[in-house]
Amino acid sequence: MSLISTLARLEAVQTGRAQPVATVRHRHLADHPLVFVPLTTAGEAGAPLGALVGTERDAPRLLVVPQPRDRELRFAFLAELAEVVLPYVDGFAADTEAAERSESDPETGKRVKVEVELCTDAPQLVVPGRAGVEFVRLLGRSMRFRRTAEQDPDTPYPAPPRVPLLGRWLTHFGERARVPGSALLTAMTDLLSRHWASGQSSLEDQHLGALLAWIDPPPGERGADAALRAELARDAQGQLVCPPAGPATDPAFDNKLLAPAIERYDRARTALAAAEDGLAADQRLAELTAAEHAIRTLVESRTRPTWDAVWRGLDLLRELPEGDRAAERWTRDRWSYTGHRDRVLAGEPPQPRHDDAVTAANKLAARETAQARLEAQEALDDPLVMAGRRLAGEAFAGEVTDVVMAYSESKRPSPRPLITVRTEDRPHLGERAKVYRSLAGKPQSAQFVAYEPDGAVVLRLLDKMGRSKEPDEGSVPEKGERVCWTLFDHAPRGGPALPEPEDTPWTHGGPPDASGAVAVPLPDPVTEEDML
Repeated sequence: MSLISTLARLEAVQTGRAQPVATVRHRHLADHPLVFVPLTTAGEAGAPLGALVGTERDAPRLLVVPQPRDRELRFAFLAELAEVVLPYVDGFAADTEAAERSESDPETGKRVKVEVELCTDAPQLVVPGRAGVEFVRLLGRSMRFRRTAEQDPDTPYPAPPRVPLLGRWLTHFGERARVPGSALLTAMTDLLSRHWASGQSSLEDQHLGALLAWIDPPPGERGADAALRAELARDAQGQLVCPPAGPATDPAFDNKLLAPAIERYDRARTALAAAEDGLAADQRLAELTAAEHAIRTLVESRTRPTWDAVWRGLDLLRELPEGDRAAERWTRDRWSYTGHRDRVLAGEPPQPRHDDAVTAANKLAARETAQARLEAQEALDDPLVMAGRRLAGEAFAGEVTDVVMAYSESKRPSPRPLITVRTEDRPHLGERAKVYRSLAGKPQSAQFVAYEPDGAVVLRLLDKMGRSKEPDEGSVPEKGERVCWTLFDHAPRGGPALPEPEDTPWTHGGPPDASGAVAVPLPDPVTEEDML
């Protein structure tokens, strides 16, 4: 946690209201995101109980599983979910534009630019909290390997037709959510806590109702009091006034309301199956319908407050202007969406259960690079974030007090002017350390030379000054100009390339076999010495 965030939390406690820690919105928000509020059955993480899903605030679609332990009812729920999610996801696949991408030439091995299609926009899923992101990933894992009756007529318990495809897309969204800065699948609690600091812990910020109480408390009430009421207040029946954001439910709701309702549903279904004549069957069917309607009402009562809270959070976020570099990160999300669309259309198999060593290392390296890029871009977009980096000694700002023209000692001398910057910051500059500033949207680098007796910093400009002997106009700061330099690179790059999967060393699983699977070493066999 940065010093700015710590100070903001202390001020939030003092004022009773969450304090902003950003002046711009650092994540892209789609015009019509798909909001997904799921609930699960207590004790069974993979058994969905219900959900509210949709792109319209006033017209959500309620999906309910009356008996979560019934496989057929769960499949019906997933089929309904696919009817909502897949048309939304496919709606962005047809509208494309021409774009250039760097690829390796199979003959020469050199990187060349090729023209490909890029979707002009991409879908965005918004869930209440981090647990919702994990549930999306779990749903994807549970569905993408399912076989339908059309794919395999002999498969036991065939899945509905589009359920495996939904699993592949949810898996992709879940994997993309692990990339720092990605906005394809995002949690509302993370979005809000990135832009506001409340007077509670980061763990307590995962309660959406409490976090919103800090950010936008009722008139005349302190955020701490409103948050406490959102967490603990119960009605006359002992139920939470502000239900959990899911997918877990409150034990009091499970024990007092949900369990009796599901038991009534089970009894009605058993009675309907045992009915001996048409009149009795009609009566039992009416009882079953009433029991199912009661469960739907209960699920809606737990999900609708969270649904409204998510849209309320979206309204708060839209009041902030979008950061300049958020569009660049959204373009990377568009590339990710387009690539998965192409893999699906090409008939490639679902994502594997486990990544091989090279793929896993590549993913880790890409996420590390994305994290460094995100931190740099947020600081460049937002002076409040940059202030935190300055306090940490990772950047400094000041006024240019002197500019001395100098040149490199080479056959063709290049301009290397010396810039003196008076600053009150205390950057952690080592010998010959490199610093960077943003010049027309691109990083210009300089080298630390020395400190002046009065504490001013002397820098030597290294690039972005043109090819002529005289620097281009505007490429060298003028005397009296205020500049901001950072010790971190504005466009960090990844490390060296990893070997191909077939060249994986034995220490990392060895090369894949003929089926494409990486050989996994078996455990040592059990011997007599292992037994007591």
